[in-house]
Amino acid sequence: MAETFNIVVVAQAGRLEYEACLFAASLRAKSPKFKGKLFIAEPQPSGRWPDDPRIQNPACRDLLNTLDAEIIPFENKSFGAYYPYSHKIECLAHIPNDAPFVFFDTDTLILDELMDVPFDFDRPSASKKVEGTWPEIELYGPGYTQIWKSLYDRFGLDFDSSMDLSQPDEYWRRYLYFNAGFFYHRDAHEFGKRFLNYACDIRDNPSPKTECQELNLWLDQVALPLVIHGLGGGRDALHSGFLDGTHTCHYRLMPLLFARESDHVVDTLREVAAPNKIKKVLKEYTPFKRMIYQKRGQKVRDMFGRDNLPRKERQIRNRIKSAGLWER
Repeated sequence: MAETFNIVVVAQAGRLEYEACLFAASLRAKSPKFKGKLFIAEPQPSGRWPDDPRIQNPACRDLLNTLDAEIIPFENKSFGAYYPYSHKIECLAHIPNDAPFVFFDTDTLILDELMDVPFDFDRPSASKKVEGTWPEIELYGPGYTQIWKSLYDRFGLDFDSSMDLSQPDEYWRRYLYFNAGFFYHRDAHEFGKRFLNYACDIRDNPSPKTECQELNLWLDQVALPLVIHGLGGGRDALHSGFLDGTHTCHYRLMPLLFARESDHVVDTLREVAAPNKIKKVLKEYTPFKRMIYQKRGQKVRDMFGRDNLPRKERQIRNRIKSAGLWER
């Protein structure tokens, strides 16, 4: 039998609170065998945030409770508004640690039974749906090997065993790199502690190899492969095709979902969003109302062929914006 695990997502004021509702609705509709707990980690106000980051719409909070989600408050103590992605790092220390965990970004749709995904929680991994966004190699500056090796050496990790030697030297795919849209492990507290320590040390003590690199946008994705490798996981710890595939879709934004995802994903979205109790809440978020319920999403979909999409996401975005159909 599949091992019971918990799910963690972060929800806060604005787009994420509605995405969390859609995520929870899709989980309950498409993964009926899931018997773990769904934790909604909610950042609390502090001097690090100019506005209250908590869930603002009482209807969202009520719907999450109806969908059997447990809202867990936590305080972000090491980062702040300048780096909101840090919520996924700091929340893990506050999650009950009674079972393995899987973290998902809220902009994820569950498509099929998660209990059928063959997780090995002793070998963590994360999303391979990623582009080579970091590091940014500069002329006459250090290369991929020098930059990544400096980080592995800093934390006493074996760099050589992290590389995919089937990829060319100095090509970004040779080096362990993930999207932080999902990740998992047996112990949320151990994973979170290491994640926080690595991220803070990389931020606070840049080495000569990393001091010219942009970290504010990518810090979680810089630290994540080090955490996963240090805990015995890697790029091949989870069979491909389940997450970011047949069982989940990390859609990112509604216009992008309608533009490039499969008919199955769009059909699942419409099915999950149709019940009145779900629809009533999601319609309060204008991009969801327009894209899902007022059919703008179908107009976007009609602009693209899934077998002939523009190569770069920026081109997709620009075409949608030019048509006046972009919603965020």
